[in-house]
Amino acid sequence: MKKVGLFFGSYNPIHVGHLILGNYMADTTDLDRVWFVVSPHNPHKKKANLLEDHHRLAMVRIAVEDNPKLKASDIEFNLPKPSYTVFTLQNLKEKYPDHTFVLIMGEDNLRTLHKWKNYEYILENHEIYVYPRVLTMQEAQSDDQSGNEFEQHKSVRVFNDVPLMKISSSFIRNMIKEGNDVRYLLTEKVFKYLDEMNFYR
Repeated sequence: MKKVGLFFGSYNPIHVGHLILGNYMADTTDLDRVWFVVSPHNPHKKKANLLEDHHRLAMVRIAVEDNPKLKASDIEFNLPKPSYTVFTLQNLKEKYPDHTFVLIMGEDNLRTLHKWKNYEYILENHEIYVYPRVLTMQEAQSDDQSGNEFEQHKSVRVFNDVPLMKISSSFIRNMIKEGNDVRYLLTEKVFKYLDEMNFYR
């Protein structure tokens, strides 16, 4: 059985922070590979500045193409919208019966897991690998750092030594919009793709 970590995101665009985290999980844990699952546009939500699905997928593909441990996945593109993680997992299980799928998520997502559709099924049938959240200055100073009820669950493993970068896709989009240089926040190929297509300007 191959053990695959699923790292979901809109990747609008994929940046070095995503890649460092995905590579760390593939390289230092018992995962054989990490798949970057590109989330399609939710038809019930405003499009805002979300690039077309195929462009975001293309950027993930070129970002990971030289690393055999990382892969881009468009599994959710052909599933009913909105896409629920539980249905994606069931679909993957049918498609890849020789794979075990693990969810990779941030601590903040774990806190809201109880709001996910059929979250009990997910916890019962899949492991969840959790990385810490990068706190803002305000959050770090706040006294209210309440515990996470799912951290002690048998299916949850927390990795506290994950190298994290305090950058986000929205920060990159805003930088581009303001005419600033973002080349060091993206891989060279992704930067070139964005630049040539004039995205986010």
